[in-house]
Amino acid sequence: MSSIMETVKGMLAKQLDMAEKDIKPESTVLSLGADSLDSVEFIMRIENAFNIEIQEEEIKQFRTVQNIVDYVSKSKN
Repeated sequence: MSSIMETVKGMLAKQLDMAEKDIKPESTVLSLGADSLDSVEFIMRIENAFNIEIQEEEIKQFRTVQNIVDYVSKSKN
């Protein structure tokens, strides 16, 4: 598992008060129980943790945990 995946899963687990092992790459943030406020806070944490800026229109592609990890990987390279 990539360090980005581990970080994203850890952040989601903390945000949603759940176990990391219950978060799969194919999980959607909504299926994990996130509401719109959770999603906004999570995006802000991603930006801070990885020192990236995520444009609002790009957030729509964040359907799964893997989509988020892929986006962060591309943004950092």
